[in-house]
Amino acid sequence: MNPSSPACIDSHAPGFPGGPFGRSADGLLVALVGDAAFAMAPGRDGRHYLATAWRIPRPMGEWTRSDFYGHSGELADEAAFCAAVLENAEHQRELKMLGRAEVYSRAHTPWGASQGATVYAEGVERHSTAGHGGFKLSAEENRKVHPTLRSTAGWYEEDSEWAIVAISLPHLFTTFERRCAERTIKNSWPDAWETIFGTVLAPGESYEKDRRSFELAHANDWIVISAITSSRCEGFVECVATPGGRRGAGTEERRFLVPSSEYAVGRFGFVIDPNRHQVYGGPSDFVGWQTGRVT
Repeated sequence: MNPSSPACIDSHAPGFPGGPFGRSADGLLVALVGDAAFAMAPGRDGRHYLATAWRIPRPMGEWTRSDFYGHSGELADEAAFCAAVLENAEHQRELKMLGRAEVYSRAHTPWGASQGATVYAEGVERHSTAGHGGFKLSAEENRKVHPTLRSTAGWYEEDSEWAIVAISLPHLFTTFERRCAERTIKNSWPDAWETIFGTVLAPGESYEKDRRSFELAHANDWIVISAITSSRCEGFVECVATPGGRRGAGTEERRFLVPSSEYAVGRFGFVIDPNRHQVYGGPSDFVGWQTGRVT
């Protein structure tokens, strides 16, 4: 897809007439939605990612890669770039309709003094501080949060707990925000999601649930907790592994050699195959094992 194709031109979002796509001076596919600028920037190994910037003071045709400083994830292709831009356009359109208000605030929060707040509705405020921030719900609004996720004090930090507010008060959030919140709850609090919505999350739908399944399935297997390319055994990675990947005093550790071509850490760790990966007791590249320690 390119910016002159019908798909890009005809699929611009309502409220942003004329189509937001173009080409930069150095040939990148770029887009402008309100004050937000986007580019399909090249990454490593032939990959691309969504680069972002704010209020670039020149026409799109004069932009260059150096104008962009944000990184918003990988892109599979130009179609994915167009989809991401149009999603943001719809998000911005919905934000305007919600009418959130910025207000002065010096309220005390769990993260320090508030430096300002965004009012989503009466009893729903999002506070910013010097180092962190989050939502404060009034007692009335907090009662709308399901008991499995409810904070007694009504505070919800901004990294992940914001999603609790979003699924509890969905009418105050954009479609994009609700999708992000749904993903966050599934990944972090799968038990609560299943209880609230009466469903069972399948493998691949929840990071936390998949992690538990992995740990249960490999509770007695050797899981790598540390690895380093071996300078003593060419073509191998020297690994320190423990049963179930556990750590702490008294946990048994063993070293293994794994062919470099095989060593690729998965979502939850690399599982040693004792039938193929040999226990190693030779000189080590790990500082902690260079004192003559023996497994």
